[in-house]
Amino acid sequence: MNKNVSRRSFVTGATGAGAFAALAGLAGCNNPKKDDGGQKASGEKKKKLTMVTDTGGVNDQSFNQSAWEGMNQLKEEEGWDVSYLESKQDSDYATNLDKAVDSESDLVWGIGFAMADATAKAAKDNPKTQFAIIDNGGDSALENYTGVMFRAQEPSFIVGYIAACTSKAGKVGFVGGISSTLIDQFEYGYRGGVAYANKEKGTNVEISSQYAESFSDAAKGKAIANSMYSDGCDIVFHAAGGVGTGVIEAAKDANKLAIGVDRDQSSLAPENVLTSALKRVNVAIVEISKKILKDGQKGGTTTSLGATEGAVGIPEEHHLMAEETYKAAIDLLDKVKAGSVVPPSSKDELEKFTKALN
Repeated sequence: MNKNVSRRSFVTGATGAGAFAALAGLAGCNNPKKDDGGQKASGEKKKKLTMVTDTGGVNDQSFNQSAWEGMNQLKEEEGWDVSYLESKQDSDYATNLDKAVDSESDLVWGIGFAMADATAKAAKDNPKTQFAIIDNGGDSALENYTGVMFRAQEPSFIVGYIAACTSKAGKVGFVGGISSTLIDQFEYGYRGGVAYANKEKGTNVEISSQYAESFSDAAKGKAIANSMYSDGCDIVFHAAGGVGTGVIEAAKDANKLAIGVDRDQSSLAPENVLTSALKRVNVAIVEISKKILKDGQKGGTTTSLGATEGAVGIPEEHHLMAEETYKAAIDLLDKVKAGSVVPPSSKDELEKFTKALN
C-alpha cells in the first residue's frame, strides 16, 4: 500500500493530465496570472462575481466549498472582486440572487441543481447580468444563462468498483442527498461499478441505499450511515453535500470506511475515507467565468464535463486500498475516458449495463 502520495493530487486517468484545459482551448489552472485581469491597466471597471450557495453552505466540505475555492482563484489570478451569499433554506435562493444582482455583479453563479428554477428566473428577469449554474443545464432561450454539468456517474462508477474490490463484508452502502436525476447519476454509476467488479472478480457484493432528502443535515447522514454499518456494510459512499460529513463521522465512530464526494474528503478522516469521487467544480468556475467575462461567451448553452475532459477522477492518495485495486481503478478510468466503458446514469441504463455484463 502507498503512503507517500500527496492527498491533494487528482487523478483523471493515465492520459488525463491537463485534459480539462483542452475542453475549449482553456488555460491550465496551474499557471496563475498576476495581472489583475488586465483591467486596471486599461482603466476598465474591475469585474465582480457573486456565488449563491445551496443549503449546504460554503463550508460543506463538498461542491459549495470547491466552488468558493474557484472564486478565490479568480480573485488571485484576475484581481476580480468575489463574494458569496449562503442560502439557509430553499426560499433564500431568489432573495440571494436578487441581492447579487443589486450588488451590480457582472456574473452570478448558482451552486447546485436545487437552484435551477430560481437562477433561470433571475436570468430572465435581469437580461443585462450574466448567470451560470453548476449541476444543471442552460436555457437556449436565455443568452445570459450558462449551464455546467458533470457526468457524475463516471467517478461514481470508479469508486463503486473500488468499494466492491475492497469490501470484506460483501455489502456496501450509498447515501444520497435529495432524490433527483442528478443524484441518480451518482447512485447508478456506483451500482454499475459494483456490478462491474462483481463480474470481474466473481463476487456478489450487495448494495444498501437510502436518501436523506437534504444536503445539509449531517445528523441525519450520520444516523443513516450508522444503520448501514450496523446492518453489515463496511463501506458507505455518499453523494449528499453537507449530509456526508455525518456519514464520515459515522465511519470514524464505527471504524469502518466511507467514500467522499466532489472534493478529496480524506482530511476529514484520514484513516476512514477510502477514496473520493471527485468533480473539479473549482476549475469549472474558473474557466467558465473567464470564458464569459473575458472572451464574451454567450449563454444559452450547457457544458458537459467528465473523464474525457479530465474534469472528474479520484485522488492519488490511496493508502487504505490495495495497490492492485488502485491500479485496476486507474485502468478502468482510462477505459471510461476512451469510451470503451460507459457507466450507467439511471435505473434503465443500469439494467442494460448489467445485462450486457452477463
